[in-house]
Amino acid sequence: MAIMQLDHVNFSYPNSAKRVLSNVTYDFEKGTFYAIVGSSGAGKTTMLNLLAGLDAPSQGTVRFGGDDIAETGYTRHRKDQIALVFQNYNLIDYLTPLENLRLVNPKASVDDLTRLGIDAAAAKRNVLALSGGQQQRVAIGRALVSSAPVVLADEPTGNLDEETAEGVIEILRDAAHEQGKCVIVVTHSKQLARSADVTLRLEQRKVIERKKA
Repeated sequence: MAIMQLDHVNFSYPNSAKRVLSNVTYDFEKGTFYAIVGSSGAGKTTMLNLLAGLDAPSQGTVRFGGDDIAETGYTRHRKDQIALVFQNYNLIDYLTPLENLRLVNPKASVDDLTRLGIDAAAAKRNVLALSGGQQQRVAIGRALVSSAPVVLADEPTGNLDEETAEGVIEILRDAAHEQGKCVIVVTHSKQLARSADVTLRLEQRKVIERKKA
């Protein structure tokens, strides 16, 4: 059974007659790496926000494990069922990278950060001492050490150089294939989209699926 589902979802912003998404139905499976692509304004981030329970559909249902997340509770969904990687990082700025990871998993270690290119010394500095790209990697690391079965990421390689981005893509892919997580990312990166198991293109408020051969 799908771990997350969009069931005939429509979405319009308040006081707007224009639909951003129209009658979208899609099942997301565990152990799969998804990339959501499309032009600016196509509804990519909106779709991610709906999956995260940050926005509610105008019509239709978002389900986790078959249950309507509006009924089971958006707060519970965000706390226990998903891990989010925001474009603006959302790190606790008075903590170190390692302390940020240990907020979601007390067993997180420096090794979890070195895999993402954050060395042992940087792992114990204040996060504000890190570059934007390094802070993005810490945010990704925090999501991956979480016990949540679904990882949602908005442009996770947007602030990274190509080499570091490739390393992050490999870690996201491993999270799906080795840890069994459902990993869903919004991206403009062709490099990332090519690496996903399934690419979902948003066009004219609909979803077009393309699976890797």
